[in-house]
Amino acid sequence: MAQHSHPAQSFEVNFDGLVGPTHNYAGLSYGNTASQGSAQASSNPKQAALQGLQKMKTLSDLGLPQGVLAPQKRPDVHTLRRLGFSGNDAQVLEKTYRTDPILLAAVCSASSMWTANAATVSPSADTQDKRVHITPANLNNKFHRAIEHEVTGRILSRVFNDDNYFCHHAALPSQDAFGDEGAANHTRLCIDYHEPGLELFVYGRSAFNAHLPAPQRYPARQTLEASRAVARLHGLREHNTLFIAQNPHVIDQGVFHNDVIAVGNQNVLFFHESAFLNTPTVLAEIRAKLPKVEFHFIAVTEAEVPLADAISSYLFNTQIVTLAAGNMAIIAPLECANTPSVKAYLDRLISLNTPIQAVHYIDVKQSMRNGGGPACLRLRVALNQAELAATNQACLLNDALFTRLNTWVERHYRDRLIVSDLRDPDLLRESRSALDELSQILDLGYVYEFQR
Repeated sequence: MAQHSHPAQSFEVNFDGLVGPTHNYAGLSYGNTASQGSAQASSNPKQAALQGLQKMKTLSDLGLPQGVLAPQKRPDVHTLRRLGFSGNDAQVLEKTYRTDPILLAAVCSASSMWTANAATVSPSADTQDKRVHITPANLNNKFHRAIEHEVTGRILSRVFNDDNYFCHHAALPSQDAFGDEGAANHTRLCIDYHEPGLELFVYGRSAFNAHLPAPQRYPARQTLEASRAVARLHGLREHNTLFIAQNPHVIDQGVFHNDVIAVGNQNVLFFHESAFLNTPTVLAEIRAKLPKVEFHFIAVTEAEVPLADAISSYLFNTQIVTLAAGNMAIIAPLECANTPSVKAYLDRLISLNTPIQAVHYIDVKQSMRNGGGPACLRLRVALNQAELAATNQACLLNDALFTRLNTWVERHYRDRLIVSDLRDPDLLRESRSALDELSQILDLGYVYEFQR
């Protein structure tokens, strides 16, 4: 990792989720067209994990601090036992497969790789007690994700394990009114990462105000009530928060999270013109709350990139990162390079008078086929030097850890998995062995139930 010396300097650290050994295509995510389109296809967990690691290495090589988050334990036999399946582990898996194969697929999902959904994080520059506040997302809208938050919270508390700098909250109540999808619907704008900023919470519906527009075809996963609750927990105030209604029309086209249609970094907000319900008002409110910032609002029109192309290529599920020289780069999936309207737009974008001066294309095809691009794969955490030093150093990527994790994947992961393989008791043993070793590599202690 690059050495940093400026005493007031802060960094945005991307913590990417390692893809778990049970990565499969079960088509579990209604409203996510890529996930549904790949249902029942054969997956390659080894390739998926190696692609994710290479993405992390690409950012690290650009001089950006990069972290690693461990996956969930899968298959989740504990949850199956709570649902009434009995016997030894092999019997529980077989009974579940024969009785309800979709349930088995759900408790085997490797969806925790998309750590943009892991939590919402507010940096110390914004909070009243000047600590970093972290709330795991309850992910209440999908069963296969709603069973993640307890272990997610445990892992995050081992990564950010100093109470002097970090404050951990429990997930919101797992109820429809407080559906919370984490940082996938949260963006922070600022001058510099160490300066107070403006936290944008984008919601798809209100649980208690029926007069607000809502999508008709696909579910709106993030509620206004959840967003307000997280802001309260984090000690945010009116001047540094903005609650923005997502356009229900785009949700019905497959924009299940705001990070499929918009992405921000420092003074740049990059979005499709149809992203928000009332864009002129949104932009005016951002300017009013951060009057000293010279913003670059980059609105992509339907004529430039049709919404369907933006969704299929994940143009807005890219990462915008600030490099050491002060200019920004976009980290985009290969699908953007292979979509003519998107490639033409990005080629033109880097010649415009904005901070974005480069585009780096990366291969995350295994994740993309299941509905997650580069931005889905990372949780953004703005840290100052003291907070970065207080973070679990074993979870920060360097060349040695990159090599060790690649070797770990090669040793433990399969290169082919179909849904019927999920009942194989050997897969359970392989997964547990892999995660037991990983928790030692990342110095997490005993975070998984089977380790106790």
